[in-house]
Amino acid sequence: MKRTLIHHSDHGSQYLSIRYTNRLAEEGITPSVGSVGDAYGNALTESVIGLFKTEVIYKKSPWKTFDAVEYATLDWISWFNTKRLLEPIGNIPPAEYENMYYTQEMSLAQSTGLT
Repeated sequence: MKRTLIHHSDHGSQYLSIRYTNRLAEEGITPSVGSVGDAYGNALTESVIGLFKTEVIYKKSPWKTFDAVEYATLDWISWFNTKRLLEPIGNIPPAEYENMYYTQEMSLAQSTGLT
């Protein structure tokens, strides 16, 4: 099963810029822009962006270069997805939980003859 990384964002101008979308394409990331007028559609995105700004952008500013921000962003995203422990899913990182989920789904599909 091929999995694709999707970056979901709102309609903010920074997310619609050519440079930004080109950078996503360089990394093989599919951009996804949320719906308009849906107050709940962006709640998770806004919450994560708020955490990122608090934990990285404001904490380590002033930034001297764009590259410094970009590398710090990549480090934080890696931590957020692969090292951060979440109590609601058994104190394991989200990526580990996701891998367990897909492994279970594949096993279930194989045991029922769906693959």
